[in-house]
Amino acid sequence: MEDFFAKVGRFWPAGRRDLHWHILPTPAEADSLIAPYQHLVPPGLQNVGAAGMHCTLLHAIGLGRGDVDIDALVKDVASRASTVQPFTLTFDRPAVGSFAIELSGWPGRPFTALVDTVTQATASTGAAFKPGLSRYPHMSTAYTTAGAEHVDPVSLKAALADIDRPLSATVLADRIHLVEQWHDGAHIRREPIAEVLLAGVGA
Repeated sequence: MEDFFAKVGRFWPAGRRDLHWHILPTPAEADSLIAPYQHLVPPGLQNVGAAGMHCTLLHAIGLGRGDVDIDALVKDVASRASTVQPFTLTFDRPAVGSFAIELSGWPGRPFTALVDTVTQATASTGAAFKPGLSRYPHMSTAYTTAGAEHVDPVSLKAALADIDRPLSATVLADRIHLVEQWHDGAHIRREPIAEVLLAGVGA
C-alpha cells in the first residue's frame, strides 16, 4: 500500500486549512459504521475513529476560510439545499484500497446532486480553488501513513472476510456541513464552520 498523506501532500500540504463540504454521521451512526473495524489497524495504517468519520462532497483545494465571504457562501448553499430532499446512505463492508480502508455507499444519484450543488455555489463566489469532487459516497475507517509499504493488503482482506456476519449501516443525509480541514501527516483534523439543512428539516 502507499502513504495517503504523502500523496495528498503534493496538493494539500500538512497544516494548510482547506474548506470542505461534508455529510457527517451522528455519533451513534459513526459508532455503528466503524465498530466492526476498530481492530484493523496494523502499523502503517491510522485509524480514523468515530469522531473523524466523514463523507466528503467537495474539497475546495487551496481555498481557506479567509479567502471567501463565508456568510454569503452558506446563504447561497442554504437556498439551493432547501429544495433537496433528505435521503439515507447505506454503507456496507469496506474494501482495502491503495490508500485507505474504505466504506462505499449508495445511492449515488442524490449524493452526486449534492456534490454539484455545493461545487456550483462555491465556484459562484469567484474565489480561486481546484475542486476535489467526490464521485461516489464513501467514508474511510483508516488511512495509510508512514510505513504503508509494509502493510499486507491480502491479510487485511482476510481479516475483513473473518467478520462472519452481514455488515451494513446507514447515515441519514438531512444536512450538510462546511468545515475547515487540515492534516498533520498522520491525522485529519477539522473545525466546523456551518451546518446547512436540507428540505423540510427543522420546519
